[in-house]
Amino acid sequence: MHRDKALHSFLIEKTWQLTEEWYQSIDKSKATGVYASTNPKTIKTLKEQNHEFHVHFCEVFITEENKFLRDFEKWVIMIAQDEEHLNTPVTVIMEEFFKVQQQYLSLVQEFVSLHKGEYSQTIIDAWNKIIIETFNKIVTWFVEENQKYSEEKLIAQQEMINELSSPVIALNNHMGLLPLIGIIDTQRAKLIVENTLEQCTEKEITHLFIDLSGVLIIDTMVAQQIFSLIETLGLIGVKCTLSGIRPEIALTAVQLGLSFENVSIKSSLAQAIGSQL
Repeated sequence: MHRDKALHSFLIEKTWQLTEEWYQSIDKSKATGVYASTNPKTIKTLKEQNHEFHVHFCEVFITEENKFLRDFEKWVIMIAQDEEHLNTPVTVIMEEFFKVQQQYLSLVQEFVSLHKGEYSQTIIDAWNKIIIETFNKIVTWFVEENQKYSEEKLIAQQEMINELSSPVIALNNHMGLLPLIGIIDTQRAKLIVENTLEQCTEKEITHLFIDLSGVLIIDTMVAQQIFSLIETLGLIGVKCTLSGIRPEIALTAVQLGLSFENVSIKSSLAQAIGSQL
């Protein structure tokens, strides 16, 4: 009932007008994120993205729903993953979506006034209903994609940080240094074990200095994994020297019954490296 070629033609001719009116309606003194940008390139891109939205949205009045949503998918994902929009609060983006929704509701009124008596109130109500329902679907879709991408990006960044936070630094004579810094949780401890074994093999390390002076907090599970790492390294021919062990870490190790018999321990990294020179 809501499909109408005349309405579609009326709307499609006004897509750039809609974009310009929408952009001019933004209160630049209160705007945030992408909407507050003064960069000409960013503004141009924002307008093009908005215009592309209109080109897709107008199709709701002539296209079958499944095809309409399939065609819209690329736009939704593009905006959800756009860096400028990712740096803009979702609530602010939603406000702009609903401002655009109001533009369409107003245009329907304008179209009806130009064709007085040609359309029943039932048809007009169907147009307004499809506009509201479709905007709700698009906004929900955008929020879901935005959240999904943000979470994936955060996980990837955290994995990279974890990898970079446990580098094996190659020294002279097949010696290497693993400086551990910050809080080590179970997940990070697991990554440290995996990365260290791999890097020691790649860099042909035979003696690894593990410095714990920068470790703030360590729990029993993490302490076990560190000592497990030392034992595993021993199996592939890598000797280890621990340095910078804080009293609380030493106490945790003792309480766990972890043996220091086969581990060389020095009070500081400088002393540890100096003993091998």
